Amino acid sequence: MADDETAGSFGPSKLGTKEYWDAAYEREKTNFEDHADVGEIWFGEDCMERIVDWFREGLLVQTDSRILDIGCGNGALLVEMAKEGFTSLTGMDYSQPSVDLAIAISNSENVNIAYQRADILNEEDPIFSADRFDICTDKGTYDAISLSPDDVVQKRQTYVNHVHRLLKDAGLLVITSCNWTKEELLEHFSSGFESVDEIRHPTFKFGGKVGTTTTSIVFRKKDSG
Repeated sequence: MADDETAGSFGPSKLGTKEYWDAAYEREKTNFEDHADVGEIWFGEDCMERIVDWFREGLLVQTDSRILDIGCGNGALLVEMAKEGFTSLTGMDYSQPSVDLAIAISNSENVNIAYQRADILNEEDPIFSADRFDICTDKGTYDAISLSPDDVVQKRQTYVNHVHRLLKDAGLLVITSCNWTKEELLEHFSSGFESVDEIRHPTFKFGGKVGTTTTSIVFRKKDSG
């Protein structure tokens, strides 16, 4: 598939810019401070619960697995996982207001989660020199990168390469997207990952075809050798 095709039928968007997310999380941080409102649950609570349910089943993960949420936002997913007994949770986001909000929410819930400001596209960030992770999760970050106003194809490949670097051998990436189909995600990540599971979401039927608005795939890191 050609680069212009793999860029997707959707074009650049403000959702692909750091300025948008900094402003959005500044507002949400103020709302939380004033009204204890944790803000938006990206892709909705039902989607989040399905992801947490997959972790709870424990077929490919242990409660002490080192888990990194890439683009953690307000940290809602990590808070729910902490409540389920997962003990080694880290959230990263390139927006400092997001990190500040996530820390405040985690403190209010009395759960132990590590957060740091880090950009998945910047290999100079300290997280790339830390111990590697058993599992990375992504609920919308790859989508946001795909809406970047410049160098989108290169940024998507950089994302794949950097997640591969963050994971231990045979580590897992649990990625959720509303922009890409299962087939597209399988193609995008084929260079460094293999699909090992899928988290099911509600389907709809239109024009004789069955589809879903959200796709969640569990990838395993391929041996780089």
